[in-house]
Amino acid sequence: MKLKLNIEDMTDEFFDGTRLMGVVAPVKDYQFCWQLNNRLRFDFRINNSIEIQLNKRQRNYFFAVYEYQEIGNAQQHYLYNNQFDGEYLLPEFKHLDFLWLLKGDVVADEKLAQLMTCVRSIPGVQLVTELIHEKIKNKGHLIF
Repeated sequence: MKLKLNIEDMTDEFFDGTRLMGVVAPVKDYQFCWQLNNRLRFDFRINNSIEIQLNKRQRNYFFAVYEYQEIGNAQQHYLYNNQFDGEYLLPEFKHLDFLWLLKGDVVADEKLAQLMTCVRSIPGVQLVTELIHEKIKNKGHLIF
């Protein structure tokens, strides 16, 4: 008897109840996090244990993931670097520099809109948009 790992079920479970934003901000990831921490009073920190590693064309690519846990609720924020050395975590969104996943608590539309407005006000940010899960081909790349 063979057991088969159902990646689609894992992906659906991981993304259940999440919201995802794409950000165009041609700055270094640590500079962007510093801006977010400073302006929004967040505490994004790099988490090397959940760094995403992809192997393409016999090379390894490493995508940094920054993490912030809100105090007083289950809301977690994950900020992924979408580019590393000419490769993309989500190749279907090459124009995006960062991917921001909100997970753990329901995020109301108003809260997401308010967060997007705040992020847009940061110098260097050119675009903030919500990504619809159904339009993401490589969702599995975001699972850590």
